Amino acid sequence: MSYLNRINAINAVAEFPASEPAPAAPIEPDHNYAEDVFDAASMREYLPKDICGKLLATIETGAPLDVQIAADVAHAMKKWALERGATHYTHWFQPLTGSTAEKHDAFLEIKDGKPIQSFSGKNLIVGEPDASSFPSGGIRSTFEARGYTAWDPTSPAFIKRHGNGATLCIPTAFCAYTGEALDKKTPLLRSMQALSVATKRLMKCFNMPEEKVEITLGAEQEYFLIDKHFYLMRPDLVQTGRTVFGAPPAKHQQLEDHYFGSIKLRVLNFMTEVENELWKLGIPAKTRHNEVAPAQFELAPMFEEVNLACDHNMLIMEVLRQVAGRYGFVCLLHEKPFAGVNGSGKHNNWAVSYGKTNLLNPGSDPRQNAIFLTVLCAIIEAIDKHADRQRPSPRCERSAAGRHLHVPRRPACGRDRPARAQRDQDKPQCGRHANRR
Repeated sequence: MSYLNRINAINAVAEFPASEPAPAAPIEPDHNYAEDVFDAASMREYLPKDICGKLLATIETGAPLDVQIAADVAHAMKKWALERGATHYTHWFQPLTGSTAEKHDAFLEIKDGKPIQSFSGKNLIVGEPDASSFPSGGIRSTFEARGYTAWDPTSPAFIKRHGNGATLCIPTAFCAYTGEALDKKTPLLRSMQALSVATKRLMKCFNMPEEKVEITLGAEQEYFLIDKHFYLMRPDLVQTGRTVFGAPPAKHQQLEDHYFGSIKLRVLNFMTEVENELWKLGIPAKTRHNEVAPAQFELAPMFEEVNLACDHNMLIMEVLRQVAGRYGFVCLLHEKPFAGVNGSGKHNNWAVSYGKTNLLNPGSDPRQNAIFLTVLCAIIEAIDKHADRQRPSPRCERSAAGRHLHVPRRPACGRDRPARAQRDQDKPQCGRHANRR
């Protein structure tokens, strides 16, 4: 950024209109909370009692989905969406791009030359987006790249609004016709099922009656807000979402005066609008504050069922980006946008419950403590044993200078070193390796 361009950017920021004082009337989130979500209350209002009971049994207890109710659910969902101004619907899914994807179709159909509003059970349950341009990890050729989206009834449909209308969004899984997962939701649903089966098996060892296994997550979201004038002066930020050149600032986080500090009015107005948008989508945004680095902030929702929490986190990031533009900001969600200062991440507050018992909560008697210790040791062992699947290694990243940084593999523990050294000595050595030793 040249000196003149920086001066112009500073002047433009200085001319940003001052925020007006907030209205005296308090905002009551209980009046508009989840108003754009087809939740259990909406289901009871728009669905026949028997149909609603079957659908809620699938959502709340994991009962198999009765496909015969799809037409009734689709009709109720369409009626609910049309009353809220929706003109299109989309299967909302999460391909391997780090973002969400959607293809909008209008409710409009032509029958006998006349327009009607139509949304069938098939439209609800399954879709066929073109999967040729989505990452697949090299498992398929482009000409075989048909993909299917499948309705996930455990995550409620919602409405996304824009300046000229609204769209009904139906959370779905995305997979190939052969069953390979092409998204991030499908492996998550499979892992939830596997963990549920394993937990029930473990609880039988303690003679516990069978209960529902619930996995919950509270994903805190950190982010940076950069004025758009400064952002557009940095090609590296525009192209990559992070800096790849430049000098460190004269002052950043050493004085620690930003963390939990008083929130500037412009940022606070942004945060308030974000929370209002999230509450309408049924996302329980709870906490907001300044983070450690300058221009870094955090939004933390209350914990929810893990599948719903992940869907909500994708929406949180989208809302942050959209609302930031209304206040002259650009929201950076890169994990490490600036070298030398605190990075952003998601603190995953994860738990597993059996019935009403949190298995990661120490009990008040030896029996409950035995369950807690067993579950805790099992989780530690699983993370240690399957770390390669959770954190692909060796992992390659770009440093600020553009060089590749290779994360080294975990060193062997102490008891393994002598055995490994002995094995290495027993191996035949070629001349090159012998000389290196």
